[in-house]
Amino acid sequence: MAHLYIFGTIFFTVYGQLVIKWRIPNYGHLPEATLEKMIFLLKLFLDPFILSGFVSAFVASLCWMAAMTKFELSYAYPFMGLTFVVVFVSSVFLFSESVTLYKVLGLALIVLGIFISSRA
Repeated sequence: MAHLYIFGTIFFTVYGQLVIKWRIPNYGHLPEATLEKMIFLLKLFLDPFILSGFVSAFVASLCWMAAMTKFELSYAYPFMGLTFVVVFVSSVFLFSESVTLYKVLGLALIVLGIFISSRA
């Protein structure tokens, strides 16, 4: 049951990253001028989906605090590497992002590291 806190942290972190990536292109590029930048970022923040990404990050932090009551940091933290794997796989399917040998090898090393550290 306690592992659900780690899963919740991963899930809500991934959700936040994906929804923000999904919505940002609707607004174009970040302007150069400071005032325009601030207005641009405020518009982004007020987008309901992007706002849900921020809320998701907050919920992920609550899950992480709960996980810290159940596990040692050195055990739980490597699982956060799974966010890289889930975001990568999701971005390939959802956003048609590229798959390269180096990305796959990097993710394989992350998964191997998680496997090894969870056994220790």
